[in-house]
Amino acid sequence: MPAALISLKPEDVDQRLKRRHAVLVDIREPDEFVRRHVRGALPRPLSTFEEAHLKVEPGQDVVFTCRTGMRTGANCERLAAVVDGPAYVLEGGVDAWAATGLPIEIDRKAPLEIKRQVQIAAGLLVLVGAALGFAVHPALFGLSAFVGAGLVFAGVTGFCGMATLLAAMPWNRARA
Repeated sequence: MPAALISLKPEDVDQRLKRRHAVLVDIREPDEFVRRHVRGALPRPLSTFEEAHLKVEPGQDVVFTCRTGMRTGANCERLAAVVDGPAYVLEGGVDAWAATGLPIEIDRKAPLEIKRQVQIAAGLLVLVGAALGFAVHPALFGLSAFVGAGLVFAGVTGFCGMATLLAAMPWNRARA
């Protein structure tokens, strides 16, 4: 039987954290975590999760979170496997935590997550390609087709050239 994570409402997680009966583990990638996270959460990115060596004091519950709870739910077996005893998930993730009015650490100077930057850039390029295709020359629809092909390639291979390019941009470089 597959392992499951037990869902907890943000208020319940907050009470467990205040009583030091739980540790909150954020499985989002570093660029997501640094921009916005629950105060006191431990960053353990899913991409390097097994190497992160989750250390939990005896008697503490482990509550996993991501932005909405979808990524956590999709990886529940993998996450639950590193916990002795029951494992929990923050229902609705960091978004639900913030919507409840609980404290969030926000770094507005941190760049948007690479994933969102890719979505914005790809969307703009598709729109520009379509507009130029109508306004200037039909061959310029090729820009939209090129971006679409790049997104398909990224989905199939797991390599996104646009993300690599955006990650090298000056605004995404680590601040001193």
